[in-house]
Amino acid sequence: MLDMKFIRDHAEEVKTNLQNRHNPFDLDEVLALDEKRRELLQQTEALKSEKNAESKKIAQAKKNGEDAADAIAAMREVGKKISDIDKELNEVETKLNELLLHIPNMCDKSVPVGKDDSENPEVRKWGEIPTFDFPIKAHYELGDTLGILDAERAGKVSGARFYFYLSQAARLERAVYNFMLDVHTQQNDYTEVIPPYIINGKSMQGTGQLPKFADDMYKVEGESMYMTPTAEVPLTNYFSGEILDGNILPVHLTALTPCFRKEAGSAGKDTRGLIRQHQFHKVEMVKYCKPEDSWDELESLTAEAEKILQLLKIPYHVVCLCTGDIGFSSAKTYDIEVWMPAQNKYREISSCSNCLDFQARRANIRFRRAPGAKPEFVHTLNGSGLAVGRTVAAIMENYQQADGTIKVPDVLVPYMNGVTVIGKREGFKSSKPADKE
Repeated sequence: MLDMKFIRDHAEEVKTNLQNRHNPFDLDEVLALDEKRRELLQQTEALKSEKNAESKKIAQAKKNGEDAADAIAAMREVGKKISDIDKELNEVETKLNELLLHIPNMCDKSVPVGKDDSENPEVRKWGEIPTFDFPIKAHYELGDTLGILDAERAGKVSGARFYFYLSQAARLERAVYNFMLDVHTQQNDYTEVIPPYIINGKSMQGTGQLPKFADDMYKVEGESMYMTPTAEVPLTNYFSGEILDGNILPVHLTALTPCFRKEAGSAGKDTRGLIRQHQFHKVEMVKYCKPEDSWDELESLTAEAEKILQLLKIPYHVVCLCTGDIGFSSAKTYDIEVWMPAQNKYREISSCSNCLDFQARRANIRFRRAPGAKPEFVHTLNGSGLAVGRTVAAIMENYQQADGTIKVPDVLVPYMNGVTVIGKREGFKSSKPADKE
């Protein structure tokens, strides 16, 4: 959340930011409500001063043995005016606070201005694009042929954009996320967390999922509770409402969770395969730090996500999201996009974002530099380390072999109980129901 004083003092900058983000939000309504709020505050303060004056008159009249009826009546009238203004003030403040939740974070000056993902500049590239001397297959084709991915039966059970993982695909998924967690906790400075998977509305609001992305989330019927869309939400809200000892910063947390998303705004996109599912695993990284450290933390966060792909030896590149593509809560975001041979292009596998104090203001997360010092808002960062299903898909496509089998990346072999090649599932004949064979 942006501070109202900042909005008031930098109104044109905020409007420009909204314009660059292609966000139609009307800031003038916020400014008008803020002005009204301040007017009402001035009125009520003046009336309270008047009430105090009348109270003194009453006290003096009683002390002098005089009739205080007129003063008492005047004080009651002033009290009624204060009550009426307080009611109006409460209505204005409620509306203002509601609107403030819809204003996105300010983009850092280094963020390029652009309309959409087609204008995200490449920052760097790693690895060589693989070449194949045989017709390549998409990961879902490989999975179907090997009998290790079954979308059809998942559709029968749950609907579109769900998958059954079978045999070595299930093992590969498990190997991937255990490998990621081990790297982050053993090679990087992260504490592993198993968080709740059902999150209340207040926490969703704290990280910026609500109210903007309400339509993209699965809501528990009759309750202000949601299935977690990303571990960013519970991890960032871990310290919500707290004032931290600054000596513990930075704090680095990582978690594997299932993620649940309706993907309401993605109709017709990636309807096949593991790229865009309603349910998927993701390893998330979240950082809390002092304001002066957050930009360095963003660079290290991105490097930590990149490290996973480097160890897997899968090519990727890093792009800086432009103003028309950056997330609601982020001041700057690097996307890591992994090479997908069947699509002949890079696809997002991680977003690493510096949210500055935007989420901390919403979730009220502060710290003190020293005992008795004035509390300051922490800075929060988050990044995927990585999206597991997309990593599995990238492994399958980049490590596919001429005979349709899949070579296991060297670093994953210990996590696969020594399996080096994923072949056809034992006893597998067809992934389709018998009546469709």
